[in-house]
Amino acid sequence: MKLVKSLLLGSAAGLTVVAGAHAADLPIKKAAPVEYVRVCSAYGAGFFFVPGTDTCLRVSGRARFEAGYSQGYQRGGNNGDLMGYRGLGRLNLDARTQTAYGTLRAFVRFELASRTGAYLNSGTQQRIANAFPALGVDTFGRAQQYVNVDKAFIQFAGLTAGRAASFYDFYAHDFEIIGTSLGSDVASTNLLAYTATFGNGFSATLSVEDPTFRKNPLFGTATAGNAASQFAVFTAAATNLSPVIATNAAGVPIGEAFYDLRQTNRMPDFVGALRYDAAWGSAQLSAAVHELNAQNATTVLTFGGAAIPAGTVVTPRVNSEYGWAVQGGLKFNLPFIAAGDSLYLQGSYGEGAQIYTGYSQYIGTYTASAGNTQGSPFAAYFTDAAVNPLTGKMELSTSWTVVGSYLHYWTPEVRSAIIGSYGEMSFGKTSRNLLGALNFNGLGNPVNSPGAFAYSAALRDTSQIVAGASIIWSPVKDLDIGVEGLYNRVDLKGGRVVDQNKAPGQVPVGLNAAGVPTNANGVALPTTNYADTFQVRMRVQRDF
Repeated sequence: MKLVKSLLLGSAAGLTVVAGAHAADLPIKKAAPVEYVRVCSAYGAGFFFVPGTDTCLRVSGRARFEAGYSQGYQRGGNNGDLMGYRGLGRLNLDARTQTAYGTLRAFVRFELASRTGAYLNSGTQQRIANAFPALGVDTFGRAQQYVNVDKAFIQFAGLTAGRAASFYDFYAHDFEIIGTSLGSDVASTNLLAYTATFGNGFSATLSVEDPTFRKNPLFGTATAGNAASQFAVFTAAATNLSPVIATNAAGVPIGEAFYDLRQTNRMPDFVGALRYDAAWGSAQLSAAVHELNAQNATTVLTFGGAAIPAGTVVTPRVNSEYGWAVQGGLKFNLPFIAAGDSLYLQGSYGEGAQIYTGYSQYIGTYTASAGNTQGSPFAAYFTDAAVNPLTGKMELSTSWTVVGSYLHYWTPEVRSAIIGSYGEMSFGKTSRNLLGALNFNGLGNPVNSPGAFAYSAALRDTSQIVAGASIIWSPVKDLDIGVEGLYNRVDLKGGRVVDQNKAPGQVPVGLNAAGVPTNANGVALPTTNYADTFQVRMRVQRDF
């Protein structure tokens, strides 16, 4: 045993000597120094230097839960949801580097949400390709996933390029839980802009912006939102047709040419803004120019319904027009009332540029018409133009909105907002009358069925009010728990229409001796001249 123990100890000693000899022959390699993350204080709290670079980065985000109740009148089809829910996540990346030309900045924001039920399932976002719907029997039209590159822009030496908020906007619903007061708010569009700073708070911006996010449909037969062809626009051969009296080369009327009013991107929108910022608040004056265009005629028929012979010269053609809008806004900081208090006042007017005035903000954008609630008595119309069937020229709609919003801090933890807005939208009477004479798009023929024309909601002038209030509690920094209530009313500016809530799907075909519209069976139909609704919603939100 002693012999074995001596052999083992001797072997271990020998191995140790050999290993030491080999180790002495190897070069000594120092470990690379560890580069710790350093705080970057140049751009505010939360920034740090990206290791190995001189770029400062801030990572932030948001988590949110929302629930809402919306008044509804019908339970048919996809109607019937009174409650809605939404869970939302946001991730922000803000990278900044100091250069000889000033700060080079890149900002990216992603938003993801699961939305269900009334109102929070947004048709507006679905129409603009920011959301996709569920397809199940019980979920179609009431469940939706929202995926959006909300921001992705570069700023350098006065240049802004990428996906950002439109430079036309000012108030943009800053004090609202969900932005629904009347007024422009295009938070995500593609643009290329230059901002010149003159000192003393003055600046000016010229922005070339993507027109897609400001296109509201022209008035035609197959526009999303018109019930008879709600799904036609999603097919490959979708059209949005409007008739124009066709004449031959000699100027003789020979039939009707049905022009495709779907708009394409030919010219960008041009936006200009003058801004002033000071300790008392801010002021901005902005303007925009927006092209409206149409495609060629898809079908040409004689007045008898037969096809026009091949080779016939057909005039006129629907030429492009230019809509425009102007907006002025003021923001007042009111610390003498309470720390953090402020007031926004804003007004906007436009022709052929309804999304710039924001008249459809509450009810829904990127559609020709929509009701303000499920089972609404009638649909309000938001089209930017209608084509005159005699001249082939676009008649631009006009719209204007005003909004006031006041934020008050009752305590540093509790605040409230009061919001009030009003607007009007008007259409050219000539096109409505002529299209009605052609029995176009349900307007009805004023000779054969005067009730259909007189009591149709299509292209009717309207006014609208959206008002509300909220209260929000922030028990700790960056946590909001709040509730908000809103009231909306749409009024016809003249006349009455058939109440689709009380007589759904009924179309007037005539008038009785008392001048009341009747259906095909001679039964008098109920009418109305307004539609109103209300909503209540709550939010729990954490920013980090």
